[in-house]
Amino acid sequence: MSIEQLAETAQAMVAAGKGIIAIDESNATIAKRFAGVGIENTEENRRAYREMLLTTPKLGDYISGAILYDETIRQSTKAGVPFTKVMMDNGIIPGIKVDKGTFPLAGFQGEVVTEGLDGLRARLEEYYKLGARFAKWRAVINIGDDIPSGTCIEANAHALARYAALCQEVGIVPMVEPEVLMDGEHDIQTCYEVTEVTLRALFDALYNHNVMLEGTILKASMIVPGKDSGEEASVEDVAENTLMCLKTAVPAILPGIVFLSGGQSDEDATAHLDAMNRMGPNPWPLSFSYGRAMQSAALKIWSQDLVNNVRKAQDTVYARARDNGMAALGQWKSKAA
Repeated sequence: MSIEQLAETAQAMVAAGKGIIAIDESNATIAKRFAGVGIENTEENRRAYREMLLTTPKLGDYISGAILYDETIRQSTKAGVPFTKVMMDNGIIPGIKVDKGTFPLAGFQGEVVTEGLDGLRARLEEYYKLGARFAKWRAVINIGDDIPSGTCIEANAHALARYAALCQEVGIVPMVEPEVLMDGEHDIQTCYEVTEVTLRALFDALYNHNVMLEGTILKASMIVPGKDSGEEASVEDVAENTLMCLKTAVPAILPGIVFLSGGQSDEDATAHLDAMNRMGPNPWPLSFSYGRAMQSAALKIWSQDLVNNVRKAQDTVYARARDNGMAALGQWKSKAA
């Protein structure tokens, strides 16, 4: 696939007023979410849940793409239509999570590195045949006493760059996600500094691996104080700090940036995105790639009646997509307002 086609896909992923829904939870993660609402974690229940999400009427109005899990990209609706076909028919680009999760970084207490590069080329070729046109790889950076280390940041940036180069080789747009976790007692300033160093290392590594930025999307975490810090940051503080950090470290040629919700409440994730877009114009479109912040309310509704509550749950998914789509334009109106 040419760079033009990769760039076209990347631009479609961040089309005005649209964002990404992340439904790429591993079976272990979905088991926890299901347990929380009393749903048995069977393959059929996982399939039915993903079908409920992906067949939400008019979802394509505000959702440009969905990140799937290996099991999900192979599944079909009850009527036998592959999920990827349902998505493409509704203007939603299929994406796939390809990393194998985080593992302790040997020699560095409290730090992790993401694995999954072995055999990745062959997996990406198969995912392309299954319909995936973008992929996601998540690195995790913890903030704590004397961490993150330069070694941890470098190891994760290197893995993200190798993954991104492999994606582009087979015609898949890489979404690179270096998540700086909210967990911890650090203040907002520390989050800013760690995020800036992480982003600089990431773009250095992408450059060194000949990754074409025009065909790459950044999935970024916002600049927020650690959740055990006791520090309160206003919506404006988070938006201003996040924008300043991104402008310092992210090249303007990137087609777009999508944010992860990363443990923020549904409302906060939307309010922060909206504030950043109101502060524009910005060098890149700023949109969303939310998982829990798009699904948690719908999952609660669906769990009460897996057959009869489908439409009611879908209405919630659509409402969340619309709120975040409006926030991506800087036009969201808070219920409290």
